[in-house]
Amino acid sequence: MAKLTPYFYSEDARAQARFYVEALGGEIRNQMTYGQAPGTDEAIKDKIIHMAFTAAGVDFYIADTMHESPGRSSGFDLSLEFQSEEEARQAFSKLSEGGKVIMALEKQFWGSIFGRLEDKYGIKWQISTEAQNHTTTG
Repeated sequence: MAKLTPYFYSEDARAQARFYVEALGGEIRNQMTYGQAPGTDEAIKDKIIHMAFTAAGVDFYIADTMHESPGRSSGFDLSLEFQSEEEARQAFSKLSEGGKVIMALEKQFWGSIFGRLEDKYGIKWQISTEAQNHTTTG
């Protein structure tokens, strides 16, 4: 069995990790800079080579990109499912600050609230609550 941990590459890993920790609640667990690696150029010594943080109870990794643009998320979204509508609305509101709403967070026919957004760092998120059980009769 494997454990999936999203890994972001960022133009400013510290700021992006702080944004998620503040928006979703959590903490930065540890970080390592390029300056901790032997033979690092002085110009990049303070850049993040690896950082681990938790937000909304989910583990994430992040690093400053050094060789290419971090780009935008394409072909996938990160999905967060919350137990309460209040938690989902708060997360949606905070993650969308400076970004754009793709689909408003609204009650859906399958029994949960659901919305989609792209945050200010270009990461696409789906925010929802747990679906309510619907019974059908035959």
